[in-house]
Amino acid sequence: MAVKCFSLYLILAAIVIGGVTSEYIEYNTKPRIVPEKINVHLVPHSHDDVGWLKTVDQYYVGSNNSIRGACVQNVLDSVIASLLDDENRKFIYVEMAFFQRWWRQQSNAKKVKVKKLVDSGQLEFINGGMCMHDEATPHYIDMIDQTTLGHQFIKTEFGQVPRVGWQIDPFGHSAVQAYLLGAEFGFDSLFFARIDYQDRAKRLREKTLEVIWQGSKSLGSSSQIFTGVFPRHYDPPEGFTFEINDVSAPIQDDPLLFDYNVQERVNDFVAAALAQVNVTRTNHIMWLMGTDFRYQYAYSWFRQIDKFIHYVNKDGRLNVLYSTPSIYTDAKYAANESWPLKTDDFFPYADKPNAYWTGYFTSRPAFKKYVRDLSGYYLAARQLEFLRGRDSSGPTTDMLADALAIAQHHDAVSGTQRQHVAADYALRLSMGYLQAEKLVASSLSFLSAAKSSTEKKNPGTKFQQCPLLNISYCPASEARLLSGKSLVVVVYNSLGWKREEVVRVPVSSENVIVKDASGKEVVFQLLPLSEIALRIRNEYVKAYLGRSPRDTAKHVLAFTASVPPLGFSSYVISDTGRTARGLSASYVTSGSMNQNVEVGQGNLKLRYSEEGVKITRHLSTKNQVTAEQSYAYYIGSNGTDKDPQASGAYVFRPDGVLPIKSKEEAQLTIVQGPLFDEVHQELNSWISQITRVYKGKNHAEIEFTIGPIPADDGISKEIITKLTTTMKTNGTFYTDSNGRDFIKRIRDFRTDWDLQVYQPVAGNYYPLNLGIYMQDKTSELSVLVDRAVGGSSLENGQIELMLHRRMQHDDIRGVGEILNETVCLPEGCKGLTIQGKFYVQIDKPGDGAKWRRTFGQEIYSPLLIAFTEQEGDSWINSHKTTFSAFEPSYSLPKNVALLTLQELENGEVLLRLAHLFEVGEDSEYSVMAKVELKKLFHNKKIREASG
Repeated sequence: MAVKCFSLYLILAAIVIGGVTSEYIEYNTKPRIVPEKINVHLVPHSHDDVGWLKTVDQYYVGSNNSIRGACVQNVLDSVIASLLDDENRKFIYVEMAFFQRWWRQQSNAKKVKVKKLVDSGQLEFINGGMCMHDEATPHYIDMIDQTTLGHQFIKTEFGQVPRVGWQIDPFGHSAVQAYLLGAEFGFDSLFFARIDYQDRAKRLREKTLEVIWQGSKSLGSSSQIFTGVFPRHYDPPEGFTFEINDVSAPIQDDPLLFDYNVQERVNDFVAAALAQVNVTRTNHIMWLMGTDFRYQYAYSWFRQIDKFIHYVNKDGRLNVLYSTPSIYTDAKYAANESWPLKTDDFFPYADKPNAYWTGYFTSRPAFKKYVRDLSGYYLAARQLEFLRGRDSSGPTTDMLADALAIAQHHDAVSGTQRQHVAADYALRLSMGYLQAEKLVASSLSFLSAAKSSTEKKNPGTKFQQCPLLNISYCPASEARLLSGKSLVVVVYNSLGWKREEVVRVPVSSENVIVKDASGKEVVFQLLPLSEIALRIRNEYVKAYLGRSPRDTAKHVLAFTASVPPLGFSSYVISDTGRTARGLSASYVTSGSMNQNVEVGQGNLKLRYSEEGVKITRHLSTKNQVTAEQSYAYYIGSNGTDKDPQASGAYVFRPDGVLPIKSKEEAQLTIVQGPLFDEVHQELNSWISQITRVYKGKNHAEIEFTIGPIPADDGISKEIITKLTTTMKTNGTFYTDSNGRDFIKRIRDFRTDWDLQVYQPVAGNYYPLNLGIYMQDKTSELSVLVDRAVGGSSLENGQIELMLHRRMQHDDIRGVGEILNETVCLPEGCKGLTIQGKFYVQIDKPGDGAKWRRTFGQEIYSPLLIAFTEQEGDSWINSHKTTFSAFEPSYSLPKNVALLTLQELENGEVLLRLAHLFEVGEDSEYSVMAKVELKKLFHNKKIREASG
């Protein structure tokens, strides 16, 4: 019986396949747009993180695959081969850090073929930076630099300039990205995926995912850019992913094989396309055919895309084509559609009710500061490289440029990478710094050499610098000066205007004096190094260098340096053998919080009492404003059974807040001197601060030390500081966009939709790179920061900053690692301690912008200090002791910043100037500025200038 059934089956099978053959099918994928149909633009792409779970090089070569099986080298090899197989296929690529690595390894013959792909439009570079930078935590100068570096590579190798911005993965989007890195870069459009889930829902309903974004109120319509938000993530609709191990059903079009499904898959495609049409204006929609690290075996994607284009077009209901965002943008422009206008930005970002991605604004604060410090150093080093003359055979700034570029990646400076990846970024930065440090030293030696000196050809002065000066470690200044020797301090100013600023260096002797280059003694201040500073110095020097400091610095020497624009001044530190007395002495006393202690001169005072720390400024006889400063910490949520969302590297989800109060009997150290007064305060065993006011200045400087944050209680802690006033701010405050424009914020409010408030704290946090301010009818309070942090105003008259975080749980956003930074010594590892500063000024309404803009430049570009020893006055007498690249007595207007002065490899000079003030921001400085280019290049001739 079984045999009979089997025979019958064979007969039926023969009937079914009778007359059907399996043969080669030539798929028609020739691209065309059909005006009367819905056009589906298929955009093959791979989103390749320049570091995240693995380092940038591990991702490129495909190593460390126990973490993730990703190999960008395979992506590019495979994609190029697939494009060469069929001229109709297209692919876009974004991250030049990877493409540059791949390009270096290719033969000349392969390069010729790839250039043809680029020329024909089959391979298109989109965005074109070294990485896809973050938009919350980088400074705008870093965003410009890393994008420029990638574009220079594309221009040099391919003669192309990217047309489209492609910020598909950053966790929120800034106004600066829209106008400065979009419209001002010459982009025709900008696309991304991540916006707040409430915002997306409304835009889907109203067909407003695509808008005209005007990011700058100062530039107006010239800052507008067509902007598209994807209806879902940056991957294809469900069921259309075709990596070799993906589960989407491929088109099976061989009639001799089982599971023939052409019409079924065509119907699936049409249904998904029509669903997207319902949320999109015009008859053009875009599908992103790819996602993270896809196309490692590109044929598996292109084979299916070929089939879908062929069969869906044969079906006739839609028109499908290989496309790129540039082609899609052109089609949108040609449709002559009216688009909604978008202003301000897309912060903060939440993907669920209790998941605001606002924790990363502060995550890894030490790394954020390292990036910011080296960004300012890179700016100065490029200037010095130009002033000396670029020499490719010697040290250059190139390595630092590359390291800083990839550090802007949206999983780098954001602080959302794994720990070993953070260490890799830091290592690259340190290697780049060492090269730039050599360049700076040789450039200063060259510029300070007398015209007749042989040092012009072979710089002889051996300048030393102190990259660990932030932890009071500087071997050059700490070395004991032997009889007849003194220390020359050369102070370089990278800003375009003269500066008078206090310089602080550690010294071992208290018997020192400071003189300027003419031999005139300058006012200085000598003060003791605190116990906390000494502890951090000893621990972290050992952690960084593997050895303890050789010399024991006991004091800090401070003096005011007066430095010309884009130039340097020289000072001499000598050991006199006698203790400083008179005007240069610091007077150190003790107090406690249960006493009333007041320091400061003029109209700015610091008061310490049982009530806390108060900063008071008298704006007039009837207008006195006081800001009380305090610390607290948010308890980071561990998640619940109902909602497992925890606070982590990305997400800030607080579960209560606890104040951190100083004990009433806690001791204060009060230091008063001719340059500044400061009060040292230890709140507890892991938080201390120094509050400082300078003579002749109207701002207070708060230098904080936080850590190790206790973790043995199992509680995630997110450390904040608050400034509380009686100002009537009506829920309104202002935060900067990447250090550039300030944007008005209103608590619990969004301009584009009616906000449903689930997280009243995290949902009101915004990224700060320059600062935050608030105002009422009588006063204005501004706070400036020294790195990217998160901040807000959660109550009227109050500002808060998040300074440090140490978590106990992962937030389930892919990094798969708890944000718990430690520093390791031979005796064991403990939580990371950070040091930093923020600055507070109180003004009359409208007067604060001048300080925020000009002093903000000084924070970003600190004075660069170099040291060399001399016998007697030998160096001073035989070298240039002062220098300015500008014509004598010329400086830039105070509303103009010098962003870039760099000699390029081809000998051209890149000069970038920026107006610092927005329209209407300041009555004196929000005006047109005039710059005389000839006076910027003293003793140099401008042959040609182009913009």
